[in-house]
Amino acid sequence: MSNFIQIEPVLPSLNIKNDIAWHKKYTGFEAVFGDEMYAGLKRDHLCIHLQWHADTNDDPLLGGSVIKLFVKDIYPIFEEFMGRGTVTKDKLRLNTPWGTHEFGFYDLNQNSIYIVKDVS
Repeated sequence: MSNFIQIEPVLPSLNIKNDIAWHKKYTGFEAVFGDEMYAGLKRDHLCIHLQWHADTNDDPLLGGSVIKLFVKDIYPIFEEFMGRGTVTKDKLRLNTPWGTHEFGFYDLNQNSIYIVKDVS
């Protein structure tokens, strides 16, 4: 039985408030959490996250993508990824302000990949 539960894309945004309204009207996704920097939208069992970017050289709107892989138990996967040399011990963040345990890394194309366990 797999430890992985779901995958949630994180889309870049120049204006979180406008994008939430657009998604509500055109896709039926409703905001379930967030602020002007980061938000989560949900429809049925699917989620989309929005992350604000300044669209500057330091924070490009269309930089690398982000995915979040949600898991039942983060510890065995963290141990596996440490064993593979993907991450180091200091990468595990426990009890984040947004209610998760998580760790992340970049692939060869500078896409961010996060492994996340909801603690709620």
